[in-house]
Amino acid sequence: MPDTVGWSQRDAGPAWAPGASSLAAAAGSRLRPGRALVLGSGDAADALWLAGRGWQVTLASADAVAVSRLAAEAALLDVPVEAISCDLLSYRPEPERYRLILVSYLELEWPQSRRLLTRLVPGLAADGHLLVVGVDVRNLDSGFGGPTNPDLLSSAGQIAELLAGLDLRVLTSEIVRREVVVDVGVRYALDHVVEAARPLAD
Repeated sequence: MPDTVGWSQRDAGPAWAPGASSLAAAAGSRLRPGRALVLGSGDAADALWLAGRGWQVTLASADAVAVSRLAAEAALLDVPVEAISCDLLSYRPEPERYRLILVSYLELEWPQSRRLLTRLVPGLAADGHLLVVGVDVRNLDSGFGGPTNPDLLSSAGQIAELLAGLDLRVLTSEIVRREVVVDVGVRYALDHVVEAARPLAD
């Protein structure tokens, strides 16, 4: 099972653009635009970035205020984003609909994360990609900020093992260093990045 440690910064790499994380931008730049599903902590930047580059984006969030703000900003920018407010733990995407599903910084206990990811996999189209980004459990001892409750953190290897067991092909499973600007300079948080794809049918 892949579980490497890579060191990069949030704004590193040629695919980065203002308004999107480098991770989402890299995934969105590699794939031909199609339908994308974004589930996150209320930050709409990735959804708007994808929509501005030809993706038809659905953002699902439990934060009704964030959903309302995103809908207004998408309308102002005239980009195709559908924003829905829902209980993420019971949310089920339409089957085989999305070329990209992005799960970004959801603070859930592992049984809840496992249930959510299991429910998302059927929503992937043929050769669709699932990208999971979040604060890694290693951040507790070796990083800065983030949740202090270990029950809300998981590891790259843990997620990769789950997705492989759901018949996805794991492409990336690594730890990345994210720059955090503080009053006295710069600190670094440790995030995990796991990307997996649904294999094409024979």
